[in-house]
Amino acid sequence: MNPIKSLLLPEYMIRADRRLGPSSDYHPGTMYSTFVRVAWPALLETVLAGLINFVDSVMVSSVGEEAIAAVGLTNQPRLIFYAVFFALSVAVNAIVARRYGEGNREGANQCLAQVLPLALILGVSLCAIAILTAKPMLIFAGAKDDTIDMATDYYIIVMIGTIFSSITLMINAAQRGCGNTRISMVTNISANIVNVIFNALLINGLFFFPKLGVTGAAIATMLGNIVSTVIAFASILRKDRFLRFNLHNCFKIYPDYLRLLCKIGSGAIVEQVFLRIGFFLTAKLVADLGTIAFATHQSCMSIVNLSFTVGDGLGVAASALVGQNLGRRRPDWSTIYGGIAQRIGGAVAIVLMLLFTLGGRMLMMLFSDEAVVIDTGRTLLMILAIITPAQITQVIFNGCLRGAGDTRYTAMVSLLSVAILRPVTTYLLAYPLGFGVTGAWLAMLIDQYTRLICSAIRFMSGKWSKIKV
Repeated sequence: MNPIKSLLLPEYMIRADRRLGPSSDYHPGTMYSTFVRVAWPALLETVLAGLINFVDSVMVSSVGEEAIAAVGLTNQPRLIFYAVFFALSVAVNAIVARRYGEGNREGANQCLAQVLPLALILGVSLCAIAILTAKPMLIFAGAKDDTIDMATDYYIIVMIGTIFSSITLMINAAQRGCGNTRISMVTNISANIVNVIFNALLINGLFFFPKLGVTGAAIATMLGNIVSTVIAFASILRKDRFLRFNLHNCFKIYPDYLRLLCKIGSGAIVEQVFLRIGFFLTAKLVADLGTIAFATHQSCMSIVNLSFTVGDGLGVAASALVGQNLGRRRPDWSTIYGGIAQRIGGAVAIVLMLLFTLGGRMLMMLFSDEAVVIDTGRTLLMILAIITPAQITQVIFNGCLRGAGDTRYTAMVSLLSVAILRPVTTYLLAYPLGFGVTGAWLAMLIDQYTRLICSAIRFMSGKWSKIKV
């Protein structure tokens, strides 16, 4: 057998004893085209969103290194609150994907009707808590005298926008579960375009708009969130779609779906809490190295998102197809779609590795003209080139596991690797061993490959395909 064929043909992506149909069931043209049809909107959405966020960071950098650091300091505190909504969206995606595969439209819409009011209540409550605890939270995150005021203003405004983005996230998760990744693409790209336009107008005060700096960037983000919510909500108002909003159902309690949301969401929220605690502690350790070191780190983290978005987009598509085909009682197809996502992700990883290795100086010059920032950043991007294959691959594997509802396993891996291993190795490498910010990135490399090994072992075991949703 030609090794290239054995690598790329669907029928060789699953063990012979796990195949549930004849060879004709694994036709390469059919399976690859199905995956691409679901994946291209998700991939375009995440990659363009990553590029726009990259441009967003470059635009904020025009205010100075303190502005980059101030915005970066808010990321992990607000993502801790956002973890609740992401966990709910994982549950919604898994449940709706199963119901879509079963052809159960009523069940999918009951799930959506159950989660929307829940997301709204949580959004308002958590926003209020975040605003009341803003300053102490950011000081704990590592904000100094030169960044605390900018960081607080940015944080409060962006957290208000969370009320809108929580609703959008639930609707998009349900649409993705149906394989309708285009809706999510349109909402998120629209939000990011609005964000960039108002960044240009408000950060430096173009035309008759005021010059608001970091505060202007926060307002632009909130306006983008509002636009995305309007578009997402409009997508569930049409009667001819699989998902349709019913106000009357939003006032009902559906015990079966409430239980499923809690069962799957609890594992996802534990995973997210561990992720955010680990990232928060790591960011705090880097922030304590100083404003310049943290600004360099934050600039490179904006570049990291370019590789993460590829894995995320492919993972979204794989998650939807895994859930749908488990609903159709074809776990073999679920496994193959995960394998197809891995092959495509691996090809993109090679391209990104070359970009980060050969174009490091060019990328860093977009953020700063300081020699120390550029030189340190180039070193970090060399490490990123090694990280990229692991990052993309583990994100896809974990997307498949979440699509199957296997959130308890991903939570355990996040506890061990992100919440414990990564902060500990960051501290040891950055401080006692004296590697500084480079040590934090070596710790990231260890974390990513640890998660890759754990998620690959679980995916190949097939245990996720036996979880009932």
